[in-house]
Amino acid sequence: MGWRTEEFGDAHEGIVGAVLADGAEPAPVSFDIGGGTAGRETRELWAYDGRLGRPRAAAFRAACACGWRGVSHPLDGRWIADDPLDDLDTSPAFDDWRAHVRAVERQTVPLPEEVTDLLGRLDERLTVLADQAPVAALKSVAALERLARRIGQEAAYAARADELAPETIGRALGINAADAEARLSRYLLPG
Repeated sequence: MGWRTEEFGDAHEGIVGAVLADGAEPAPVSFDIGGGTAGRETRELWAYDGRLGRPRAAAFRAACACGWRGVSHPLDGRWIADDPLDDLDTSPAFDDWRAHVRAVERQTVPLPEEVTDLLGRLDERLTVLADQAPVAALKSVAALERLARRIGQEAAYAARADELAPETIGRALGINAADAEARLSRYLLPG
């Protein structure tokens, strides 16, 4: 499991990726996780230790699901064969990924200040309510879910009526076109 933000989920999931000595990114490593055809693939640094016929990483870098890659950080012999990652500080990769996510956030459509303030106050109030009157908080959350579903549907219909391309919507939300299309479709379905 990589790094995620609530806003972008798996659209910008980040990992500590491996870099080979020639600067290339290695092919994904596949694992059988329980017999059968369902396996798991990874490009995470830990899988490239030179064992089991896998290539050995020479450096690491942040890698994002959107295709973005950070700068390479050489391993410089810091990878000990018996315990490869225990003492390795990969925080530079995380810092690079956070900078990437902040850049994506800056490129998204800004929320009006009054909406941002209202959402912040609502968060604070409902957090207190969840502690003091949990059933009232649950009722409030249900009302918010209905409101979000209705407004989401109206916004999705308006985006369709304006013939906004999924690429345009995706850029404004910080996600790819396929995820934007899926989001629109989800809001357009009756709740």
